[in-house]
Amino acid sequence: KQSGRSKKWKEMLKLPPVSHCEGIRCSIERDYNQLCDKQPIGRLLFRQFCDSRPDLKRCIEFLDAVAEYEVSSDEKRIDCGLKVLETYFTNGSAAHLPEIPQETVNECKARLEKNPSKDLFMDCTRIVHEYLSRRPFEAYQESVFFSRFLQWKWLEKQPVTKHTFRHYRVLGKGGFGEVCACQVRATGKMYACKKLEKKRIKKRKGESMALNEKRILEKVNSRFVVSLSYTYETKDALCLVLTIMNGGDLKFHIYNMGNPGFDEERAIFYAAELCCGLEDLQKERIVYRDLKPENILLDDCGHIRISDLGLAVQIPEGETVRGRVGTVGYMAPEVLKNEKYTFSPDWWGLGCLIYEMIEGQSPFRKHKERVKRDEIDRRVKEDQETYSEKFSEEAKSICRMLLTKNPVERLGCSEDGAAIVKQHPIFKNINFKRLEANMLEPPFLPD
Repeated sequence: KQSGRSKKWKEMLKLPPVSHCEGIRCSIERDYNQLCDKQPIGRLLFRQFCDSRPDLKRCIEFLDAVAEYEVSSDEKRIDCGLKVLETYFTNGSAAHLPEIPQETVNECKARLEKNPSKDLFMDCTRIVHEYLSRRPFEAYQESVFFSRFLQWKWLEKQPVTKHTFRHYRVLGKGGFGEVCACQVRATGKMYACKKLEKKRIKKRKGESMALNEKRILEKVNSRFVVSLSYTYETKDALCLVLTIMNGGDLKFHIYNMGNPGFDEERAIFYAAELCCGLEDLQKERIVYRDLKPENILLDDCGHIRISDLGLAVQIPEGETVRGRVGTVGYMAPEVLKNEKYTFSPDWWGLGCLIYEMIEGQSPFRKHKERVKRDEIDRRVKEDQETYSEKFSEEAKSICRMLLTKNPVERLGCSEDGAAIVKQHPIFKNINFKRLEANMLEPPFLPD
């Protein structure tokens, strides 16, 4: 079976001599969180370094045990927590962690008996990371493992051109150009290449929009938002190489697979993943502003990702934005009124999407209804949406709370944001930690 890799793949992925990496060694930011936790290769190499030192290996095993506790099912969580306490906090145990104060351990034991929450060991993991970020992190930077990391960073910085990829069929077309499937020659991995044609960008004065999408994608790291893997430029186009999503968009699945709409279980699964995606965007202070079914894509396994971030904007801390942007029928009342906002339009958009997934039409416009834009805007600002028998009481409740006209009263618009939305009873059967760890089976598998 061919992997799709070029015959010269070993040459393409050849690491340089360590001596070539001295410039990177001097310039790289020495941030423990970035280098040892967030960056996948850095995380792997730091863990390999810790595995070579018995005292540090215990710390990594503890962090893994806590991660396993956090994604355990509700019925197994207490047993899993007791196992962590017994293994790492019993004097005389081979894996005993002396770095964590006894009072913190006692508090964990008491909380485990009363309320085994997912964040039970949060203080413990913080203390372990603080410990690892000091002398162990310094020792790592003098090790062969860090030199190997620098070699990978050197390789990562090599120029990307159209010749890095093989290009295949067109997957779709957008306002500035087309999206085609492409494959990295060195690894055989498939991606989607979004080509933004320079002539079209210039003609439609879309320079800032095109650059904005690139900037936003560079800031986001979420399994619920399409990832930007590479960028390059040709004579005619700016190219964004993104996660490939072969399962179609939600609009296709809502309207072209039998009766319009989904059963509630499927709609709520997608809503939960969207909630996680919006939470990840809001952590970076990004408001998306264009939630609609055609912008939500399915992968081969049936998980969804938010795509097309051209209208997204990053809001500085303590500030608001205004701007009448989005798609007719999905824009929030405060957007239509040109009022200032932060993240409220995205919770309104989630309400529209949940409604449409269940009902098989958007809340303020019937499918294929011919109606003027001003009338749709009036309905959004003034009319109350109606609910058919397709909606359970819990589904009606979350839609009403998200489709509240006043953003101050809307679900998700308080300081708690996504956390309060996740607590709605409609998500009672969703274990969000398992969902975020990609451990929940989607209710539908695309062909």
